[in-house]
Amino acid sequence: MTARVWLGRAGRWSLRRTLLALLLGLTLLLWGVSALIVYLDAEQESAELFDQSLSETAHLLLSLADHEVQEHVAGTPLVMATQENRNHQQYLLFQIWSRDQRILYKNAGAPETGFAAPGASGYSWVARDGQQWRVYAGWNSSRRLQIQLAEPATHRKEISARFAWKFFGFAVLAVTIAAAAIWWSVNQVFKVVQASADEVALRTANDLADVSLDGAPDELAPLLLAINRLFGRVRATLEHEQRFTADAAHELRTPLAAIKTSLQVIERARNDAEREEFVKSLGLSVNRATRLVDQLLTLARLDPHQHSAQLAQHDLALLLAGQLTIWDASARQHHHTLLTDLAPAVCRVNGALLLILVRNLLDNALRYTPPGGNVVLACSADATGAWLSVSDAGPGIAPAMRERVFERFFRLANANRPGSGLGLSIVRRIADVHGATVLLSDGPGGAGLVVKVCFASLEA
Repeated sequence: MTARVWLGRAGRWSLRRTLLALLLGLTLLLWGVSALIVYLDAEQESAELFDQSLSETAHLLLSLADHEVQEHVAGTPLVMATQENRNHQQYLLFQIWSRDQRILYKNAGAPETGFAAPGASGYSWVARDGQQWRVYAGWNSSRRLQIQLAEPATHRKEISARFAWKFFGFAVLAVTIAAAAIWWSVNQVFKVVQASADEVALRTANDLADVSLDGAPDELAPLLLAINRLFGRVRATLEHEQRFTADAAHELRTPLAAIKTSLQVIERARNDAEREEFVKSLGLSVNRATRLVDQLLTLARLDPHQHSAQLAQHDLALLLAGQLTIWDASARQHHHTLLTDLAPAVCRVNGALLLILVRNLLDNALRYTPPGGNVVLACSADATGAWLSVSDAGPGIAPAMRERVFERFFRLANANRPGSGLGLSIVRRIADVHGATVLLSDGPGGAGLVVKVCFASLEA
């Protein structure tokens, strides 16, 4: 028992927490992947923009220097003035070289040696003074002047880092808002589920009213409808059991009262003959009470949902033939003749329940048929399926009463034979288990009663 409880608890899981975890995880994953893609794309775009800016700046400086180079013929390079306190290692450095590899112009901080090879052209990465530099080398149209423009990689990294931090801050804010919105939305949705759960939890044991579907989402409605159907079945079962108990108590009063009366009379009997007469009456009352209890127990055990799964293919003729000896002896005991007309009739039945059905039909037929009469048991099959029937030569049942006789404890006003009024109720219940129909009709010539039970064909 402990193991089952532990496994039951261990196997439980929260739909709300799972949904939150999945949605939040998916949101973080999508944002993370999107942020990485955007960052890498932005970094690539910024690198291209930096290179383009480097190229444009180089060509601008080269065009300006081309006009001044004829006037500047000094042997030392001309260093362009810059603002004081400016760290030249953090910004652009340039050199302008002549065709014969003389440096003509440079800005403060630019070294005396070239960043790139003398005849280089285009972009390159150069390691200098312990750091990486992005270098662009270009020539003027006459190829008399070469410019080498260098930018430290740290400059680009600083700008990329500032962009990354701003983007990360925005992403964190957006994810936080999205997570809060997801959490709020999921909790709002599950409030409906919790409301339904609270409604059911507050029910008393006898409160089996339908659960309200107001405001329930489409996904929850099937579960609530299933619960309502279950409540309906439980209500029907409780009502059935209450009626059954009340009817059984009412019906048992009669044989028990007769037994009590017989015992009282036996105690006051004046002689053996009188005592023997009432002992016989007592035996009849006990037999009636015993039969009533047996019928009640049979009816109580007939659960359509339990027995419907136990149907198997049988030939009615073979099933009935196996009990003919017992039923024939019972017919002779009632001074009747049991006639049979058994033809092959294959269908899906529960063998034990079918024999109970036939036994109740035969018992009714034998009790209501006048002495010396015939009772006919038959079975066969036709295009609609298999069937069996029991015919008697009794008083029959008026058409207006043929539906009521299936009610528990109902007996016709002119019934002059002892009985419990449960036989046909049991027959109807067993027929329901098999999905069969029970038909009542007049016997040949309008005399007696024919009870026919029709089973569905195997192809149905």
